[in-house]
Amino acid sequence: MASRGTAQLCCSLLPIVILMGGTLGLSKSGEEMRNCKLNPPYLPSTVINTTDRLSDLRQQMTRFSIRAYIIPATDAHLGTRDGRRAWMSGFTGSAGSAVVTMTKAALWTDSRYWDQAERQMDCNWELHKIFTVSSTAEWILNEIRPGEDIGIDPFLFSIESWEGYSTELAGTGRKLVSIATNLVDLIWKEKRPTPTSRIYQLQDDYIGRTWQEKVSEIRNQMKSHSKKPTAVLLSALDETAWLFNLRGKDIPYNPYFYAYSLLGMDFIRLFINESRITPEIHSYLNTNCTKPLCVQLVDYSRVRDNVRDYSKANVKVWIGKEYTTYGLYEVIPKEKLLTDKYSPVMMTKAVKNAKEQELMRKAHVRDAVAVIQYLVWLEKNVPKGTVDERSGARYVDGLRMKQKNCDGPSFDTISASGLNAALPHYRPSDAVNRKLSMDKIYLVDSGGQYMEGTTDITRTVHWGTPTDFEKDTYTRVLIGNIALTTLVFPSGSSGINLESFARRALWQAGLDFGHGTGHGIGNFLAVHEWPVGFKSNNIPMTKGMFTSIEPGYYHVGHFGIRIEDVVLVVEAQTQHIFGGQPYLTFQPVSLVPYDRKLINESMISDEQIEYLDRHYRTIRDIMGPELKSQSLEEEHEWLMRHTEPFSQATLTVASVATLIGSFLVSMLL
Repeated sequence: MASRGTAQLCCSLLPIVILMGGTLGLSKSGEEMRNCKLNPPYLPSTVINTTDRLSDLRQQMTRFSIRAYIIPATDAHLGTRDGRRAWMSGFTGSAGSAVVTMTKAALWTDSRYWDQAERQMDCNWELHKIFTVSSTAEWILNEIRPGEDIGIDPFLFSIESWEGYSTELAGTGRKLVSIATNLVDLIWKEKRPTPTSRIYQLQDDYIGRTWQEKVSEIRNQMKSHSKKPTAVLLSALDETAWLFNLRGKDIPYNPYFYAYSLLGMDFIRLFINESRITPEIHSYLNTNCTKPLCVQLVDYSRVRDNVRDYSKANVKVWIGKEYTTYGLYEVIPKEKLLTDKYSPVMMTKAVKNAKEQELMRKAHVRDAVAVIQYLVWLEKNVPKGTVDERSGARYVDGLRMKQKNCDGPSFDTISASGLNAALPHYRPSDAVNRKLSMDKIYLVDSGGQYMEGTTDITRTVHWGTPTDFEKDTYTRVLIGNIALTTLVFPSGSSGINLESFARRALWQAGLDFGHGTGHGIGNFLAVHEWPVGFKSNNIPMTKGMFTSIEPGYYHVGHFGIRIEDVVLVVEAQTQHIFGGQPYLTFQPVSLVPYDRKLINESMISDEQIEYLDRHYRTIRDIMGPELKSQSLEEEHEWLMRHTEPFSQATLTVASVATLIGSFLVSMLL
C-alpha cells in the first residue's frame, strides 16, 4: 500500500490528472500510472513504497561484498510461489527480473506487463522494456566498475540463465558470485511460511499409469541411452508429483508439493519434509525397504549435500537444464553430468496415454458446464448493472467448485471489461474493478483443477452492439483459431513453425498479438505445462499431447479479444502418408460455443463454416446430454440456440453472390 503522504498526494492531484490525462498520471487507456517526472511524483494507490526495503537489502549487499544483486521472479523450483521479486519491487507480474545496485533499482519485463509495472512500482525503480539477459547484463556493466561482483542465489536460476549472465560478463572484470543464502529472505520478516500440509495420493480412477510403471519406463530409457546414466535428478515440482501420482497444496492453483527426486537404477530418493508423509503414503511408496521399487525419504534441505555426495562415486547424473537450478548443477562434476534441455520425465509426461486422454476429456466436459452456466448468468445480470469484474470472477470460480471432482481454479481468473481486456494478464483488484456493461467487450480467461485433468478456456463476449472494428478483429482471431486447429502437419513439426497460421488473418490487416499462441496443459497438474507449445523452446508436436490454441488482439485503451481452446494432437486422416509417418492435426476438447454476435460471418469462408458446424454438432452431442443430466434446462436451451448451424443461419458473401448470379442467369434464359 502507498504511504499516507502518497495517498494525500493522489487525492490532491486527481482533478489535475483527470484534466490532463497522460501528462500527469494517466495512460492513454485512462488508467492511473506513476509519473516520476513531477515534483513531487504522482503515484497511484496501487504502488508499493520500497524505500526501506531497498535500504535494508543494500546493507546485506555490503555485508556480502557485492555491488549488484539480481532478483528473478523464480523460486527454488523455477516457479513463482516465493514472490521475492514482487515483494522487493511491488510488481506482481509473473515474468521479469530485478537488479539492485548500491544506487539504483531496475526491473525488466515484457510487453504484457508494462502498464501493470507502471501502476505498481514507485519511483525508486526504473522500468526496462527489453526483457533479455543481454539487456540486463549491459545495464549492470554500465552501473558497476570492473573488480566489483554481482550476487545471485544459485537456487533461483536455471543453468541456462546462469550461463547466459556468465557469457555476457566474461572478460569484463565483473563476475557472478553464488550466494546460497538469499539476501531478500534476510530482510523479509513476514515471508510466506514453509508449507506443512499433508501430501495425498491420487486414486486409481484418476491415473493413467502407476508410479511403479512410470519408474520402470524411465529406467528403460536410462538403459537404452548411449551414455548410460546411473540416475535422473528431478527438480521441477510437477515431475515429482507426476512420477509418484502424489499431489499437494504448496503452490496456489497448482497441486504440487516441495520436493526433489533422485531416481537411480536400483534406488529412489524423495527429498521432502517427512512430517508431511502420512502412514498411508509411507505404505504406498514402500518406504520401509531398500529394493529398487522402494522409496527412500530424505529431508528436503539435504538435497544439495546428498547430490554432491552421490556425485563423488563413479556415476552419471541425467538432468534437464531447463528446470534444474544452478544450485544443484554446480555441485556435480561436469564429467559426471548428462544434460538435455528437458529431463526424460518431463518428455514422457508430455504425451498422454489413452486413459489420461479420456480423463482430460471428462474434466473439460464438466468445466464447459460451469462456463456455460456463467455465460447464461451474465446475459441475465449484466443488463441489470449488478456485475463487476471481481464478482464475475468469483461467480465462475464458484460454479466450477460445484462440479464433481473440482479442486479449485487452475489460475487466478482473468475477468476484464472494456479497456482492461487490452491487458492480456489483467486481474481485477481493490484499486481497479470495472462494472460489466452492455456496450463493452468482456473477456474471461479461466480454468479449473479437476482430479481428472486441468482446464483453461477463454471466451470474449459482447451483449450490445459491437463496432465494426470489434467484429472485424474478433472474426480474424476466430479465423486464426480455426486455421491452426484444422491444420494438418507432419509428425514431429515444431510448434513455432505452425503458430503463424493463427496470426495470418490478423497479419493481413496489419494486426498481431504479443503473447504466445499456446501452451501445454497437464492431468491435474500445470495449467502451463512445459515443454509443449508453440514457442521456439518447445518440443516437436507428437500424438497424445494437449495444448491450448489462443490467438488474440489487444487494442490498447479500448478492448481486448482472445479465443482459447484446449486441443489434443491426433492423427489426421489424409489421402496419402508421405514417408510412412502419419500426419497430425488438432482435436478440440473445449466445448463452449463462440459469441455469434461478434462474428462477421461475411469474412468466414465456406470451409470455416463447415468446421464450425461440425464442431457445434460435437458440442451439442456431448454437452446437451450433460446439461440435461445436471437438470440445467435453461443452460440447455442456451446451448441449442448458440450452436445453431451457421450454414442455415447465414450465407457468406460469396454464396449470396453466386445465388444472385444464378437467379439473373435464369431470368435471362
